[in-house]
Amino acid sequence: MNAPYDGDRGQGAGGARSADGAASPPGQGQVPPAPDPYLQAAYDYDPYRAQDLSVQDPVNEALYDRAAHPPPPPGTYQQPQPLYQQPPAAQYAPDPRIWAQTPPPEPDGPSRHLPYGDNPATTQFVGVDDLVSQASDDQEQQDAFAHLFRDQEGPAGPSSVPAEPEPAPAPAPPKSGGRASGLLKSSAVMAAGTLVSRLTGFVRSLVITAALGAALLGDSFTIAYTLPTMIYILTVGGGLNSVFVPQLVRSMKDDEDGGEAYANRLLTLVMVALGVIVAIAVFAAPWLIHMMSPTIAGDAAANSVAVTFARYCLPTIFFMGVHVVMGQILNARGRFGAMMWTPVLNNIVMIFTFGMFIWVYGTSAESQMGVQTIPPEGVRLLGIGTLLGLIVQALAMIPYLREAGFRFRPRFDWKGHGLGKTVKLAKWTVLFVLANQAGVIVVTQLATSAGKLSGKDGTGFLAYSNAQLIWGMPQAIITVSVMAALLPRISRAAHDGDPGAVRDDISQGLRNSAVAIVPVAFTFLALGLPMCTLLYASAGTEAARSMGYILMAFGLGLIPYSVQYVVLRGFYAYEDTRTPFYNTVIVAAVNAAASALCYVVLPAQWAVVGMAASYGLAYAVGVGIAWRRLRNRLGGDLDGAHVVRTYARLCLAAVPAAVLGGGVGFAVLLGLGEGAFGSLVALICGGAVLLGVFFVAAKRMRIEEINGMVGMVRGRLGR
Repeated sequence: MNAPYDGDRGQGAGGARSADGAASPPGQGQVPPAPDPYLQAAYDYDPYRAQDLSVQDPVNEALYDRAAHPPPPPGTYQQPQPLYQQPPAAQYAPDPRIWAQTPPPEPDGPSRHLPYGDNPATTQFVGVDDLVSQASDDQEQQDAFAHLFRDQEGPAGPSSVPAEPEPAPAPAPPKSGGRASGLLKSSAVMAAGTLVSRLTGFVRSLVITAALGAALLGDSFTIAYTLPTMIYILTVGGGLNSVFVPQLVRSMKDDEDGGEAYANRLLTLVMVALGVIVAIAVFAAPWLIHMMSPTIAGDAAANSVAVTFARYCLPTIFFMGVHVVMGQILNARGRFGAMMWTPVLNNIVMIFTFGMFIWVYGTSAESQMGVQTIPPEGVRLLGIGTLLGLIVQALAMIPYLREAGFRFRPRFDWKGHGLGKTVKLAKWTVLFVLANQAGVIVVTQLATSAGKLSGKDGTGFLAYSNAQLIWGMPQAIITVSVMAALLPRISRAAHDGDPGAVRDDISQGLRNSAVAIVPVAFTFLALGLPMCTLLYASAGTEAARSMGYILMAFGLGLIPYSVQYVVLRGFYAYEDTRTPFYNTVIVAAVNAAASALCYVVLPAQWAVVGMAASYGLAYAVGVGIAWRRLRNRLGGDLDGAHVVRTYARLCLAAVPAAVLGGGVGFAVLLGLGEGAFGSLVALICGGAVLLGVFFVAAKRMRIEEINGMVGMVRGRLGR
């Protein structure tokens, strides 16, 4: 006790006591008694007032994790409030007809009405019936001091001490495989969306070719349709696709509101800028058509059709940009599927539009429609349908944003909130895209001119675009999906100053994408002809065969094109947009120079085939330069030996597969002809041989990425 009873201490304590118990003063010569330590300041200091009330219970004290929740520093703890308060009187008297009436539940949060030491968050009020019926359900509580005895006993411990009962297992969380599993899951969602989008986009190109043909009318619409995309990429798209994802991730990490204000400012700025760009572009449509193709601009009928198509298509720049910004906001929040799935709606609208055109006017082979015979109503139908498709695609992003918790509120306070830095970074990306599109313009002009000079279908710009669409499908499905999931992670690693993590993620992206990119590239080289004769049979055998040769020329260029895409993401993660600009200038210059050489040297019928081969050659040059610069940026290590070994083994496995598969396909075409049936059989037989030989060779060479992919597929199928 803090103040023990002192009535029996006796006289030796230092003084006599009177009969009434009062202490008499000490006599002459007596030493005054020392102060009693039990009585001195017994109630002046209460050590529990400076402690947290929640840790006064010994069980809670033993279980309290002070490392994760350190106590407040001395002198900062608030004065405790009275522990007990009289609860307010009930509004109504208890009903005497109800026995053991259940009391009302306590309010949310800490309560002063509970007994001292109870935890209000875990207290449950029950009635007498529940107490009686559930009395046997009580479980033994965890011994708070068991770990002290275990530390004393050593690893073996006495057998007489009962084992500590384990707490009730928590609900099992969803199965996860860590970083790789999350990446594969995100990549799978995006790959599925991109696959459906590309397939429907491919069907869209088939319907466009069937409706307008592969001659001058098809080239006129293709130029008008690609013009908005080119202008968008030249002005805003390059920065949105590459620069703003790291900025959005950084704002989500650093800003107090999770980056929502920054995203609203960015979306508002992009909408205003795109509105101005659309107004200027629609006014300058004739000049833009002349810039894209002097050959079409020189033909009065073709120029009129192309300008009309362009004025319907150019407003899609606005909705294209809004869709991309919304998609990047979702990507920064870990939602990757919407941006890949919503383009399917655009393709469906366009397929329906061109299907209606074919239903009304027939296919190009049936109607023999050209730039001089296409009716204005048909041009209007195709133009409105093209614009409507992009509108639907952009508006479809709104439900995904609401589900992610983002609400768009226009904000015009652009100054002083980091957008200036973003625009400065985007400056080099715009120059990057400008250099790239300059090469595209050169190729467009040369391909259009070559198609008109040859006088044959399938040798112009539409054939080049269709073959490039097939060729780029694996890149968009595989590489873009993998890197879209990796880019936020690479950006965080670059922001944290961890070049090793950046290197590992880029190496992983290169090797994971190579497993599919390399065999597909050799498949295009071996079976490009039956692919196009099957898919574009409605355009005529001659046009389909020409597209097949163009696709074969594109084939192997898919490998450096994919590598270049992955390597440039490393520079964007470090917000370095100047290096990709210089690299793309080199690529565009090589592409334009080689394409011009092919246009001059080769016959007009084969000029576009040479241009397709020049495209891959230009990216092979660009990969060598970009690889060396990124390796220096990461401290001289880009896991080059591992990556090169993987690509070399995959190519060695693909070469015999392409030779055997291509031979089988060519033999089938010779036997059954280049019609739809013969092309289908050639593609199936040649593809089966090619994939079978490649898989066997890759397994024999023990390519670990192939084994990992097979194991993952088997695990998925086993579940």
